[in-house]
Amino acid sequence: MAFDGITLSALVSEWKRTLQGGRIQKISQPEADELFLTIKTEGSTYLQLSSSASLPLACLRSDNKPAPLTAPAFCMLLRKHLSGARLLDIIQPDLERVVMFRLQHLNEMGDTCVKYLIVELMGKYSNIIFTTEDYQIIDSIKRVNSFVSSVREVLPGKPWFIPKTDGKHSLLTESPSELCDALTAQSGPVSAALYRTVTGLSPVIANELCYRAGINPEQTASELSGSDRDSLCEILSWLHRQIETEAYTPVIYKKDGVPVEFAPIPLRTFSDYPEYTAVEKTSISDIVLSYYQEKDRVTRMRARSADLRKTVQNAIERTVKKLDLQRKQMEDTGKKDKYRVYGELLTTYGYSAEPGSKSFTCTNYYDNNEITIPLDPTLTALENAKKYFDRYAKLRRTGEALTEQLAASEAELKHLESVRESLAFAGDEADLNQIKAELTDCGYLKFHREAGSKKSRPQKSKPYHYRTKDGFDLYVGKNNYQNDDLTFNLASGGDWWFHAKGIPGSHVVLKTGGREVPDELFNIAGSLAAYYSSGREGGGKVEIDYLLRKNVKKPNGAKPGFVVYYTNYSLVASPAIDETLEEIKE
Repeated sequence: MAFDGITLSALVSEWKRTLQGGRIQKISQPEADELFLTIKTEGSTYLQLSSSASLPLACLRSDNKPAPLTAPAFCMLLRKHLSGARLLDIIQPDLERVVMFRLQHLNEMGDTCVKYLIVELMGKYSNIIFTTEDYQIIDSIKRVNSFVSSVREVLPGKPWFIPKTDGKHSLLTESPSELCDALTAQSGPVSAALYRTVTGLSPVIANELCYRAGINPEQTASELSGSDRDSLCEILSWLHRQIETEAYTPVIYKKDGVPVEFAPIPLRTFSDYPEYTAVEKTSISDIVLSYYQEKDRVTRMRARSADLRKTVQNAIERTVKKLDLQRKQMEDTGKKDKYRVYGELLTTYGYSAEPGSKSFTCTNYYDNNEITIPLDPTLTALENAKKYFDRYAKLRRTGEALTEQLAASEAELKHLESVRESLAFAGDEADLNQIKAELTDCGYLKFHREAGSKKSRPQKSKPYHYRTKDGFDLYVGKNNYQNDDLTFNLASGGDWWFHAKGIPGSHVVLKTGGREVPDELFNIAGSLAAYYSSGREGGGKVEIDYLLRKNVKKPNGAKPGFVVYYTNYSLVASPAIDETLEEIKE
């Protein structure tokens, strides 16, 4: 969901109850576009403010992020002015995606001063701006000059203002009837007209309002009937009351255990469908954080793994081209048996061929049909036979070599696809380092050692670890090295091993501890193996192979993560992380 004005309104309501009157105890800047404020009230509360272009975020947290050894210039500036500052007020102008922290501090002369820390959560235009009391910009976490924006410069000494939003109407100051008048003047779909006309609405909330009003969101706004207009006015009035009375019910919706949407109010567009599970919490910050942590982790990890993904993708494309060429060459070797038959027939019947003939017709004693054999007129029949036998021998040797090459290329492609899948599951820098080591060991990357440093293996990252309500442990490998370690070191012979059939995926180990495994646990482990495989993207069910670990073998010289087994059970599972599983952080 977009970080809209209504979500920010719920957050401001929570912050006023929690933070107002507190003092800023500590300021850090863990990322180039992110601040952490430690605010002292009855206890210490962490306020995370991120101006990330892809995932702007503001919420309370119970934990902090490690700060860099050298603080960036903007962080040092805030520490100079705002260390020990008292938080006087938190303001959200109308329902704009802007929040203003009004802060009181002492300047160098000991005089009381007021400053504003302004957070703009506007997608790629997000920013964190530090201003004087009269809104003169002191500095910002992102400086914006006239070459970047012709509408508004964000530079020291420039005035700060909210960019003008032409055609927008306020849900808080205008009546529902006035809003509907503005809405019906639009020509597009009613849902799009809602979020383009009313300040603070996102497409998700606009669709929700249409759903509650019983209106087709794709219906043209200017063609709304009188009853539709009345229903929409009633829903807008309801939303106004929710915001005015701060009657928020933070909720996050999950599908197959994965967060897909969140909102400060219940969304019937999700709760009315059984495939979505609603999880309500008392804190909107908890909802926002749990949703964005996963999104932020994926976004940042994708940025950090971009070079590795490019290397793997290039290697996959080269291998696919090589496979296509080898398969085409293998098709050509299919002619070898024809040349062998030509040679045998010419050896048997060639005595009757006319010298200088360009072809020879005889009976093929393999099928008793007539066959015409092309001849080189400059050669005798026996010389033509020898030529065909030579072609046959060459193609046979080529076929034997290609059979080995095709097997090696197909194994290489499977390995590269498994590495690509591992990059999707990488959760931290240690995971990426382990994948980088695998690519280096397999020759896809060159090893670069800094001068004076010794070659060392990267720090081992840990597999995913889940625990069932019955106390059984499930482990999931994030990459091929982890898969090998998990299967052949962590797992014992009596544990159960799971893997998606015929597609790249993680090894999943169910530790039994010598106990009998409940039947439903096999389905839970199978769903986990399906989720951590390439089959999760298809939306359907995935076939899972499972067997005792003692029956899983690794051939000598096999690629990392590659195993063989000959007897197994099978089940079909939907890709999901069962809600009863507890993830164990290690």
